[in-house]
Amino acid sequence: MLDTIEKLLVLQDRDRKIHRVQEELAHISPERGGLQARAATAQTQLDAAKTRVKQIESERKRLEIEVESKKSQIEKYANQQLQTRKNEEYRALAQEIEHCKAEITKIEDHEIELMEQAESAQKEVLRAMADASAAKSMVDKDVAELNQRETDLKKELEDFQQGRVELAGAVDDTVRHRYERLLKSKGDNVIVGINHGVCGGCHMKLPAQILVNCKSQREIVACSNCGRILYYTRDMELVAAE
Repeated sequence: MLDTIEKLLVLQDRDRKIHRVQEELAHISPERGGLQARAATAQTQLDAAKTRVKQIESERKRLEIEVESKKSQIEKYANQQLQTRKNEEYRALAQEIEHCKAEITKIEDHEIELMEQAESAQKEVLRAMADASAAKSMVDKDVAELNQRETDLKKELEDFQQGRVELAGAVDDTVRHRYERLLKSKGDNVIVGINHGVCGGCHMKLPAQILVNCKSQREIVACSNCGRILYYTRDMELVAAE
């Protein structure tokens, strides 16, 4: 195998490792965001449950004030009854008193309903608190692990990239530029082997002359179809499979 090909294969292996680390790093931020969103959702549900309790309590207080207001009206109408001497006015005031009492009964029934709702809402708050606490604990742990993983990957990437400079520098400039152009267009599968007469990159059948040139290992040979750089080793089959 040509010395240049060997160097390119080592460089390609390093580029593949760099690409793998970069892909892992690219997934960390969305994964961390997903975890944080899960904790935020649990907290939002808890906040909503607490808000519901406050709304119920506020409504109960409003109803209590309304009941007191109705009682004050009843007392007022009762005093007016004592002062009037007209039967018609007395009956009208009595009707107003009965109306207020009926309204108080409705309000008190509603208050009972609110008490039941408040009990249910308090249970929901306790459940939501437990869920939010568990979610936060789990997310904090997972995010901490992700953060550490991110730190490790960044260090690994830095080491790989520093090592790549030396590996790339060992390759002839012209060949290296050719490799790097292909790297941009073909991904990290630029230096490919030949097996059964086909290119290991595009898997197209190669002309006989290219196979001969590649086997001779005297020059850099490229696939006539995709332009990838080809190499051959003795364990590869040049003859196309039947």
